[in-house]
Amino acid sequence: MTDDIVSATTVINAPAEAVFAVLTDPAKHAAIDGTGWVRDSPDNKPLTAAGQIFRMSMYHPDHPNGNYEMANRVEVFDPPYAIGWTPGYDSGDGTLAFGGWTWRYDLTPTGTSNTTVTLSYDWSAVPDSIREHFLQEGAGFPPFSPEHLSNSLAHLAELVTS
Repeated sequence: MTDDIVSATTVINAPAEAVFAVLTDPAKHAAIDGTGWVRDSPDNKPLTAAGQIFRMSMYHPDHPNGNYEMANRVEVFDPPYAIGWTPGYDSGDGTLAFGGWTWRYDLTPTGTSNTTVTLSYDWSAVPDSIREHFLQEGAGFPPFSPEHLSNSLAHLAELVTS
């Protein structure tokens, strides 16, 4: 692990296919999120391939508008072993821009009914200009406490096993 990657790992008492199915449903991402920033998915289409864009409605009290929308691009899609995406936004001219951070879930089946899940947040590709902006706003990377990843994995486990 580098200084630009934070991760957490847990074992979920369910097959990898069941865990992966929850992760491919953007409608469930708000329930997984450990920060409370993710609100809902306007698209509500399942994730099916790398390159796919899915949007999420968000809220953060320090965001200039409070409510905003992220346009995430699926970067990794390897059922049922890995899924990851890069958050982005509409740059104002109809094109998408990406800040350089990624979310990734790696799933390792352990036996027939358990899955080891590692959630990673990687900001190693964030350009200096964006890092400086966050520092000027009094934040840094990651812009949340590392416990967020453990909380997210606990929420994921609840969803999968309920």
